[in-house]
Amino acid sequence: MTAEETVRHDDGRGESREERADRRWNELLQELRVAQTGTQILFGFLVAVVFQPRFTELGTTDRIIYVVTFCLGAATTGALVAPVAVHRLMAGRRLKPETVNWAARLTLVGMVLLYLTIMSTFLLIMRMVLDNGIAMWLLIGMAAWVGLCWFVVPIVARLQGNNGGDGDRKGKGRDGYGPWPH
Repeated sequence: MTAEETVRHDDGRGESREERADRRWNELLQELRVAQTGTQILFGFLVAVVFQPRFTELGTTDRIIYVVTFCLGAATTGALVAPVAVHRLMAGRRLKPETVNWAARLTLVGMVLLYLTIMSTFLLIMRMVLDNGIAMWLLIGMAAWVGLCWFVVPIVARLQGNNGGDGDRKGKGRDGYGPWPH
């Protein structure tokens, strides 16, 4: 590999554009395996709910929540399976970096849709077993918790990394990773 073929990225790996795309694609596939499994189980649950005898007892509000939840589940499944279609349709055209970028965007959209699907499912179930007021407070708490874990923590970590936070070891473990001081 010549010096011109090697592009140094902010991660300092010294990979070529194609090597970086291959690595990022493999990382994305691992992430998608986790997300797709959970999404498929949740969507399967949503499909089965409508065929349960108690479904006919749902009021108008709960039926609307169910329809919204089911639509979100379908959209989530579509977004999280889409990277496979993107890869298949773009394979062999020497567009791997572009393919990875589109797949990553679709995955992020899928994660936001999955968040909404989970929260909508949570609301539907909580309304079935609890008073509406309590269900809403639990939904707000759960939405905040999952939002914190899925979105706030990664954004904060990303911002700290961009501000040189990964350059010094203050507040990190012995090996420079982790939140615990030594």
